[in-house]
Amino acid sequence: MVALYMDECVHGAITRGLLRRRIDALTVQEDGRAETPDAEIMDRATDLGRLVFTNDPDFLEEAHSRQRRGVPFTGVLFAHQLTSIGVCVRELALVCAGSEPKDWANRVQHIPI
Repeated sequence: MVALYMDECVHGAITRGLLRRRIDALTVQEDGRAETPDAEIMDRATDLGRLVFTNDPDFLEEAHSRQRRGVPFTGVLFAHQLTSIGVCVRELALVCAGSEPKDWANRVQHIPI
């Protein structure tokens, strides 16, 4: 099962919806990493073995840079801020229940999938 690392820009209702479904979702804030640069968030998620979920398009730049340079990371799921909370929760729950961390290594995926 996939565990998530929720970027600080993610709406709290998404995290709460995942937690109600018993999805392992840790927020950047809970981890004491609020206002931390994207590169450090990516490193932390990788150290923890968690897939990053973000609504921040700037975060994609860090992920794509790592792909180009061949720097490993656990993966990034991105949803535009206009994507509904319900869609995010459903899609993330499916990802977490239906895949393994290795399936997401070094990948960037947009939601909805």
